Amino acid sequence: MTQPATRRTLLTTGAATLAVCCVGCGDGSSSSTASTSASSGPASSGSGDGAGQALGGVSEIPEGGGKIFTAEKVVVTQPKKGEYKAFSAVCTHQGCTLNKVADGTVDCPCHGSKFRISDGSVAHGPATEALPAREIMVHGNTVHLS
Repeated sequence: MTQPATRRTLLTTGAATLAVCCVGCGDGSSSSTASTSASSGPASSGSGDGAGQALGGVSEIPEGGGKIFTAEKVVVTQPKKGEYKAFSAVCTHQGCTLNKVADGTVDCPCHGSKFRISDGSVAHGPATEALPAREIMVHGNTVHLS
């Protein structure tokens, strides 16, 4: 007679499976990923080589506002004309996905936290930590995750 799976058994098995899958995804290098580096605004590689995942056109990012790319869990903002910033779109309070950019902030629907579009810092709690920066590049008229 078999015993029913417990929550602990399911979590342990799932974590072990995830760890095995992640080990197989590495490229063997020991360098950290660029996804946690700070954005330095618009950049261009000249040839277009090395561009990461395309998010959208610069015309989609309003000056003084931004756009949330939900699938990629990233928000791209344009605090000043031609200055593009990117941050994680996951609230640092309890992990909800941010859902709105308005009045100079990126807002969380769960508990009301707001983050400044200029640097991801907390404008209104309950969150106490800024949004982690994401690295982007602008190639032509397209914004790319680096």
